[in-house]
Amino acid sequence: MSHSVLLDTNFLIKLLKPESDLHENAKGYFKYFLDKDIAMKVSTISIAEYCVRGKIDELPLRNLQIIPFNIDHATKAGEFANIVFKSVKEKEIKFDQRAIIPNDTKIFAQADLDPSVIQFVTSDKSCKRIYDIIKDKSIIRFEIIDIHTTFDSTFGILGL
Repeated sequence: MSHSVLLDTNFLIKLLKPESDLHENAKGYFKYFLDKDIAMKVSTISIAEYCVRGKIDELPLRNLQIIPFNIDHATKAGEFANIVFKSVKEKEIKFDQRAIIPNDTKIFAQADLDPSVIQFVTSDKSCKRIYDIIKDKSIIRFEIIDIHTTFDSTFGILGL
C-alpha cells in the first residue's frame, strides 16, 4: 500500500491564496506530492472550514481524495479531545480559541485511523501543540509536516 498525506485547512488556504506568506511553500509541497504520486487527502471537516470564506469549486478536488467523518473517527476524536481538555484543565496548555480543538482532534482521528496516512500537512502552530499533547499521552501513527519549512528541506532534496 502506498502512503498518503492529509492536508489541513490552512494548507489549502495557503495553496490557493497567492498573497499568502506560505503560498510558495504550499505550492512546492503540492507539486512534490503530485510528482511523487503521493495521494493527498482532505477531510470533509477541512472542506467545511474552507467554505466559511471560500467556495468548494476553488479547491483542487480532482487531485484530492475526500475522507468523510464517520463513527470510528468520532470515537477516536472523543479520546483525543479528552486528552487535550484534561491538559487544558490541568493548565498544562492554554488556548486562545478553544473552539478549534474539537476540529483538530476530529481531523487527527481521521489521519490516525487511515492506515495509508503517514503525515498531516499544516502551518498551524496551535494544531501542532494539540498534536504534541496527544502524542505525549497516546499512540498516534502519523507525523506533522509544518510548511513553514520548505518541501526540499523536509525531504532532504538538494536544489542542484
